[in-house]
This record gives sequence, C-alpha cells and structure tokens, in this order.
Amino acid sequence: MGQIMGSYSAREVDLYMDDKPTFEPQAGFSYQRKPREMIANEADLISAKIPIEYRDYCAHHLLEYQSCRYKNMPMLYKCAHEKHAYLTCEKDDYVLRMKEFERERRLRLRERRVVSVA
Repeated sequence: MGQIMGSYSAREVDLYMDDKPTFEPQAGFSYQRKPREMIANEADLISAKIPIEYRDYCAHHLLEYQSCRYKNMPMLYKCAHEKHAYLTCEKDDYVLRMKEFERERRLRLRERRVVSVA
C-alpha cells in the first residue's frame, strides 16, 4: 500500500502517491501530449555519483550544477545560474506531478459518477 497524498477526495477514490496512472495519457486532450524523457543518461549519473533519489527528469541540470561546483569550488556563487536552472526544473516537475495527480483524481471521480448514473 502506497503513501496517501492529497485531500480526502483523493483517499475517497483510493488514490495513493505511488499509484501509476490508470487512464490513457491522451484522454481529454485535443492535442498530442509529448511523453516525458530523461535527458541525462544513466552512465553519466553513475559516474557523477548522483544518488538514486535525485535521478529524475531534472538530473541533467543537477549534473551541470555539480560540474560547475567542481570547477569553481571556493567561489560557488559563480554557479548561481546552474543552481537556479536546477531548482526551477524541480519546481516545474513538482507542479506537473501534482497536476497529473489531480487529473487522475478527477477522472476517477468522473468514472464513479458515470457508472452510478448508468
């Protein structure tokens, strides 16, 4: 059983944080959604010793930030741009995941309403 995330209505439809999407990713969209892809490859992440919990869709920004820190060690302020790019990517990723979670919750509620009316 996964962790509970969200409001009461998320728990009401048995939606947990680790659940995979149960609906078609293109359902309800008039345009073709582009699937998300990892930009950084696994070999680079392993060689940079990036921990597994940080190997997400923003890992390529983290690699740039870590290499900048290595090159400019005592003067880390020179890596402000790379740090900002990484933190912005993490925030955008969080917002996207929350939107997908909310979409899943709403589609489950809609499915329940449609089944109860029929």
